[in-house]
Amino acid sequence: MTFQPRSLFVTLALVVFFCFSLAGLGFYGILTAGSLNFLAGGVERVPITTALIPKQSPVVLSLLVNPDRLESFAQLVVNPQRRRRTHREIRDLEQSLLAKTGLRYDSEVQPWLGEEMTLAVTDLDYDHQADNGIQPGYLLVVHSKDPQLSREFLQLAYAKAAIAGTSDLVYDTYQGVNLTYQRPRQRTSNSNLLASAVVGDYVLFANHPRVLRQSLASLQAPGLKLDDSPTFQAALRSLDSPRIALLYANFPSLSAWLSQQAQPETPALDQTLTLSLALHSQGLVAQTALTGVSAPPQTLAALAEPISTLALIPASSGLMASGHNLQALWQQIQTGLAPQSPLQQTLERFVDNLQTPLGLDLTQDIFAWVQGDYSLMLLPGLKNRRSDWAFVAQRLADMPVAPAFAHLDQLAHQQGCETTLLPVLDQSVRAWTKLTAKANNQITTLEAEVRGAYLLQDERVVFATSLEALSQVLQEDSDSLITSDKFLKAISALPTPNQGYVYLDWQTSEAFLAQQFPFLRVVELSLKPLFNNLRSLTLTSEDPRENVRKATAYLNLGVN
Repeated sequence: MTFQPRSLFVTLALVVFFCFSLAGLGFYGILTAGSLNFLAGGVERVPITTALIPKQSPVVLSLLVNPDRLESFAQLVVNPQRRRRTHREIRDLEQSLLAKTGLRYDSEVQPWLGEEMTLAVTDLDYDHQADNGIQPGYLLVVHSKDPQLSREFLQLAYAKAAIAGTSDLVYDTYQGVNLTYQRPRQRTSNSNLLASAVVGDYVLFANHPRVLRQSLASLQAPGLKLDDSPTFQAALRSLDSPRIALLYANFPSLSAWLSQQAQPETPALDQTLTLSLALHSQGLVAQTALTGVSAPPQTLAALAEPISTLALIPASSGLMASGHNLQALWQQIQTGLAPQSPLQQTLERFVDNLQTPLGLDLTQDIFAWVQGDYSLMLLPGLKNRRSDWAFVAQRLADMPVAPAFAHLDQLAHQQGCETTLLPVLDQSVRAWTKLTAKANNQITTLEAEVRGAYLLQDERVVFATSLEALSQVLQEDSDSLITSDKFLKAISALPTPNQGYVYLDWQTSEAFLAQQFPFLRVVELSLKPLFNNLRSLTLTSEDPRENVRKATAYLNLGVN
């Protein structure tokens, strides 16, 4: 296969993407104490390559272990059937990612690839010139276990480009470091000058020499590199568990990069998310640290015992969220995020899209009286019905539940529904029904469609989008999610005490989520081996420390 005269950085970025994806498959082998020192989840060190990353970078992704180590240990300890499957998935991934790059991972990259690599967007517009559009800076820093081999790789890559005859090589020096870059023979206003450099045991690739110079300047000058960021250091202190990968995102800059803007809308806002990825015997654990948030007016209780409403969730539920004091959670979100924050704006749009069609004010109509335990769940539809939602909340003595539902009745009436008392499992529930007259062969019939139903009990409130869903919640002899093996496995890697759970059974909810969020299909195709093995995803949050909000997600990948 001949080398395509395209961006060397794009080519190498695909190699890195392959390595990161390979890391996601390496969990298969971490099953016994003798497998690897990754039994605790990974390595304890922080990325060394972040010393070469400018502090203002919108997004940074670091892999802290050599992906081949993960695969090799996977092949040693898993059973033969799983071993063949793992090897096949890795080869398929390699072929799909590297087929068009002209590079061979096993012969050209693998021999010198070390224990760390970092891929970063370093600048929203590296030249800050309006006449050539937005030119983001991209930087790849790779640790080399054999600097001589890595230099030979660079020579080979540039030689292939020279044979193609589309560019010239240029040699330059900056702060004592030799820079090499390709200059296209046919220049355009936005031509990229593909550049590389070697700094000690690290090989740097960039889409323009200016990006390399910016990286080297950050290394030399105090306060300019990511390592010097107080928010980044605070996040690392809160993420003190071993890890195999680290993701850092500056939300204002990330939002600008995604929107193809030269400057963030809120440059003074310092709000970041740092994610640490660790191995677990059954999958992957991700810890996140959100910085740049205000102290909440009311802290959420850390719960050592499961939420009481979990016992009412049927085991068939494929998606649920449970916690305590929804009102306090909403206040924490509203006051903790700055009004101009991209996170806050996204959340407000999401809530507005939910409540506007229904004529609701969620803050007053729902959140205000949910100050005890609560659970929101998605239940499979019966008899080919669509999936239904159900909500269960603890009813506290001093909470205005009855007036809130009287207001909901009024809103239903405004939309042409009637409030009807109906028997469900020996209980009298209130249902919002819509009457429709239909004619068939000149015979008119009256049909009633239930738009929602609720039951106000002494200890709890149950609301659902159908009578079938309400019935599933009220069945006392049905299997509960809290006692099911799949849920117990899904929360096994999460910390306690915590502030509740968000739980997703991927195999049950995949079709529903793909319908609601079409972009998930693209993500699935990109990480097909990961999604093929995904069983569930569970998320929980913990008490904030140093004004850092911390959450943990567990991906159960069904290794055994």
